[in-house]
Amino acid sequence: MKSRSLNPTKSSLDRRVFLEYLSVLGISTAVIPGCTVPATDEDGSITVETLEAAEKIAGIKLSNKERKEILEGVQANLEKYDRFRDQHLDYFAFPSVIFNPVPPGLKFDQNKKQPIFSDVQIQRPRHLEDLAFYSVLQLAQLIRKQQVTSLELTELYLSRLKKYNKKLEFVVTFTDELALEQARKADQEISAGNYKGLLHGIPYGIKDLYAVKDYRTTWGTKAFEDRIIDIDATVVQKLEAAGAVLLAKLATGTLASGERWFGGRTKSPWTLRSSGGSSAGPASAVAAGCVPFAIGTETNGSMVSPCDVCGVTGLRPTFGRVSRYGSMPVSWSFDKVTPIARTVEDCAAVFREIIGPDQYDNSVIDLPFNWDSGFDIKDLKLGYHSTYFDKEAKGIEQDSEQKEWFESRSPYVKKVFDFFTKNGFDLVPLDIQIPHIGEGIMMLVEAAAAFDEFTRSNADDLVEDQKWPGYHRTHRFVPAVEYLQAARYREIVIQKMNEIMKDVDVYIEMTWSTNWSTNVTGLPIVIVPCGFTNRGQPRSVTFVGKLYQEAKLMAVAKAFQDATDYHMKKPPQFIYS
Repeated sequence: MKSRSLNPTKSSLDRRVFLEYLSVLGISTAVIPGCTVPATDEDGSITVETLEAAEKIAGIKLSNKERKEILEGVQANLEKYDRFRDQHLDYFAFPSVIFNPVPPGLKFDQNKKQPIFSDVQIQRPRHLEDLAFYSVLQLAQLIRKQQVTSLELTELYLSRLKKYNKKLEFVVTFTDELALEQARKADQEISAGNYKGLLHGIPYGIKDLYAVKDYRTTWGTKAFEDRIIDIDATVVQKLEAAGAVLLAKLATGTLASGERWFGGRTKSPWTLRSSGGSSAGPASAVAAGCVPFAIGTETNGSMVSPCDVCGVTGLRPTFGRVSRYGSMPVSWSFDKVTPIARTVEDCAAVFREIIGPDQYDNSVIDLPFNWDSGFDIKDLKLGYHSTYFDKEAKGIEQDSEQKEWFESRSPYVKKVFDFFTKNGFDLVPLDIQIPHIGEGIMMLVEAAAAFDEFTRSNADDLVEDQKWPGYHRTHRFVPAVEYLQAARYREIVIQKMNEIMKDVDVYIEMTWSTNWSTNVTGLPIVIVPCGFTNRGQPRSVTFVGKLYQEAKLMAVAKAFQDATDYHMKKPPQFIYS
């Protein structure tokens, strides 16, 4: 534990505590002039010297007279902070200030239609093991026709998860008892003629950021290794209502950061090395044929990274499409729920079941998702992120830090461009170079607020990777004024992106190239595999759509995926158990 001892219900920020926080952040008192003089009275109350020291963070300079005038108000505010802290707000209490990614005046189709999925013709294979890499739609057809039972699938995937877990380290907690109960129930319902739809009886895994009753929810850290949150996350409830079968809580990096968690390091089944990012468990398990689909999250790359590295398909919906209730909050205005599967249409089947409002997440907008597997994309306008490719065409050297990244990916993405060009699309070049000036501070301030009590109690000392605890501590010192200034600039970024995309429905890019811009603006993306390196490392391409236009976006991604077989490849070491 740290040497400092802060009472989590006491909010007086006296000189000693102030300096201790600076020490934790690695900030010398020399960078904040005024910290070398006494800042509080003997009783620990705030003084004009405290204010003078704090001015360096607030970016203002007051006169001594002005400090005295505001002193009483600042002290009164500290009492208000205490009252807020006395409420002991839990992690799932959403703020009343809601991020809105919609530029002024934009309207959306409210007409809800029946979804149309592909008509899959499939027969039970001779060897049950072959089902491991089948798509959700293929498995759904076999279950609906009662050629395969949910129990058979559940036992198959549980056995694969257990067999390969030691090698890939992708499971935190098995939910065997629940899974077998749900599978038997699904089989009984289907036998009785009560077939609920494509996910009925289909096994899945969920990132261990989501709460599931009676099972531990660890968020990837030993600090929460034995904790049980006695609720079901909304996405868990919706999938259960659809008849899906939960097999396991899958690994996430520590506090949703990276691929390392208290139980190990999740690996990609293709390379047995890095699995990407914090939705590592879901992506690795899908890639290894150990679950047909999984649920991850994305704040800024948590889904994109592992889908890219593990060679699977992922949907990051428009912000506000799916309730985050019951999931660890990283940032209320950035967090998204993300289906991960083998195909785009599998993601559509999952997405259809989990969208829509609940009674908890006030950011969710109730708009239709009108999926049509036969949608003709010929009238859509497609663009491509031209910034890097224009440099190459003009013989302009890439920035040194971009060069290796671009050269290792561009040949694969060019083939995607060529596919659409050969199919009659005149791709519109989009030079996307939005100046980001630090609006991401919103994400980190929100994280600090979510983990307020965790930080003040010093429980964060138990976290193995101190990356996020460090962010939480650092961003307690961001003035509320600057948080709102960042929010104001973020609105400018939203409008800039809207202007850039005004003449296209979807644009294509090298994965990661505008990932921050699309997360800041809440835009939906689909990531799909588009090739493999000579060393067997998957490569991906990202399709970016307009707000709440996932159906069009996914239709474009599906058109490319249907014409290729990258998503059908199987990592050789995991084909048979």
